[in-house]
Amino acid sequence: MKNIFKAALSLVLVVSSFFATTSASAEGAKRVLIVMSSESAMGLSGKLTGTWFEEVATPYYTLREAGYEVVMASLKGGDAPIDLLSMQAPFTTANTDKFLNDAVAMQALKNTNKLSDLNVNDFDALFVPGGYGLLWDLASDSFTIKMIEDFYADNKPVAMVCHAPAILRDAKKRNGEPLVKGLTVTGFMNAEDDELDLSRHLLFSLEDMLKANGANYKGTKKNWQAHIEIDGPLMTGQNPASAPVLAKALAKRLNK
Repeated sequence: MKNIFKAALSLVLVVSSFFATTSASAEGAKRVLIVMSSESAMGLSGKLTGTWFEEVATPYYTLREAGYEVVMASLKGGDAPIDLLSMQAPFTTANTDKFLNDAVAMQALKNTNKLSDLNVNDFDALFVPGGYGLLWDLASDSFTIKMIEDFYADNKPVAMVCHAPAILRDAKKRNGEPLVKGLTVTGFMNAEDDELDLSRHLLFSLEDMLKANGANYKGTKKNWQAHIEIDGPLMTGQNPASAPVLAKALAKRLNK
């Protein structure tokens, strides 16, 4: 009986904590939507993928600790796949370890909202983590593309890290031009894909696409260095090491 009572109390605490985080909007806190891929495979290659864990965990804690409500969504809803490689050393971080032991955070990850079911106009900013999965779903999803176009047009921050800027491939400005035309952006470099020996498995090169669409693409001289670019409401980060920097920049921008 004692063990049953402890289990019940633990459940109550988790549920209470969950509702406490989701009720922040009622208190006037700004809301950030983290948008993830629902794809766990790299096409027909047989290679598994998903969202890169650090690019979810660190923004989640950075934004929440800054006082913002954070809501997770994925294209299909439910359990958003995480790249298994990103859950192993040396790619884990203090925040990924913390996330794995955080019942509320794990509940949110395993029960993400279906993106198209949300009223995205209720959010003040977007944060899109990377990972190769989104090349196969979010990058060609009309709802996701229009959401980003609308946020950009309304001057709401759109933060995208690693491969997430791939979603900008078909995004347009109100005048019909590519959204990134004339903007300074970054994203996962060809050299970083090449170092992982994954370039041949991808649907398209992120770096080449951004340049072809008229963006002023900037990357670092060496792979894996943290690097972000901010041009108007569009905020981009190059790789996993850039996620903490980008999350802090977004938190600071929302505080203005």
